[in-house]
Amino acid sequence: MNPIVSNPAPPRPLTVLLIDDQPIVGEMVRRMLAGETDITLHYESDPARALARAEQVRPTVILQDLVMPAVDGITLARQIRTHLATSEIPLIVLSSKEEPKTKAEAFANGASDYLVKLPDRIELIARIRHHSRGYLNLIERNEAFAALQRTQEALNRELAEAALYVRGILPPPLSGRVTTAWEFISSSSLGGDSFGHHWLDEDTLAIYLLDVCGHGVGAALLAVSVVNVLRSQSLPRIDFRDPVSVLCGLNAAFPMERHNNMNFTCWYGVYHAPTRTLRFGSGGHPPAVLIKAGGQPRELLRTPGLSIGSLEDARYLSNQTTVPPDSLLYIFSDGVYEITKPDESLYQLEEFIGLLSAPLADGPADVQRLLDVARRVGKTDIFDDDYSLLRLHFT
Repeated sequence: MNPIVSNPAPPRPLTVLLIDDQPIVGEMVRRMLAGETDITLHYESDPARALARAEQVRPTVILQDLVMPAVDGITLARQIRTHLATSEIPLIVLSSKEEPKTKAEAFANGASDYLVKLPDRIELIARIRHHSRGYLNLIERNEAFAALQRTQEALNRELAEAALYVRGILPPPLSGRVTTAWEFISSSSLGGDSFGHHWLDEDTLAIYLLDVCGHGVGAALLAVSVVNVLRSQSLPRIDFRDPVSVLCGLNAAFPMERHNNMNFTCWYGVYHAPTRTLRFGSGGHPPAVLIKAGGQPRELLRTPGLSIGSLEDARYLSNQTTVPPDSLLYIFSDGVYEITKPDESLYQLEEFIGLLSAPLADGPADVQRLLDVARRVGKTDIFDDDYSLLRLHFT
């Protein structure tokens, strides 16, 4: 099979605009360039029409006399440089004056090069080609940059739409036996965070938060797929009241080899309201933090286990704890504490957990307080990773 070879774009033509009030100079330059099939010459004898003619022929280099009636050559050079359509076109001054002061003035007012007329044919052609190719390279760079900007703008729109979608599937706040509040701030490149909670029955609440490795729309789509599976309980032969069963089921259903080599960390818990028992398990995820009422020591709730999808036969464990009335549970992604400080050091997990022992406020105010700290630490409203924080108050 022959390889597919793309045909390169044909080279752009070199176009010269000569501005000189002497037709004889125009004729001499025409003869110099007559044998060069890749160079097209346009001649303009009236300097007052130079800018309009340049817009018409779009030259890759301008040759300009320095001494002309009606419009002084230095003045015309300034006009060429300040006119939007000609500001970047190479300008070669042709002049009979050889004084260094005159040359310096020409360069100071926008000339790219200076030749004493008439130069040798070989030198003139070499300089035309040199400056034209530099200008064409500049055009190609600008076109590539503009295309990149358009692509980036389209990507940013896609990321913004995806972030709105991810936020749109997050759960509405709970009230009653368990009250919830949360905050989700998408990173600039959209991470793969998502979370949720729902009652499995009237007494049993499932709680979960996950963080897909990587960024972009693909990571967000994987997170949404996992959350939809958990919410719809659509994994076959899985006991959604058992964290180990859920983590093993997710690991089997979402191998990284089938999902663009993306795996994800996950914390999954099941709260049984009548017994106030919380069973939990995790796969590579930061610990949840339980703040018990009455001054009891806080608990870090985490079990050992690899990130979900990283190894086919990964094993997971669960644990359980009792949740006294008026306790708080914080579940979060590493985006809430892996924040770069202005001195390039990272905010630490221990520093974040230390904030959770502060006097309790109502849910939304407490969540906002923690977000405000993160913004002050990083001195920014734009995070490098998704900021996901779920707070539950067990009344």
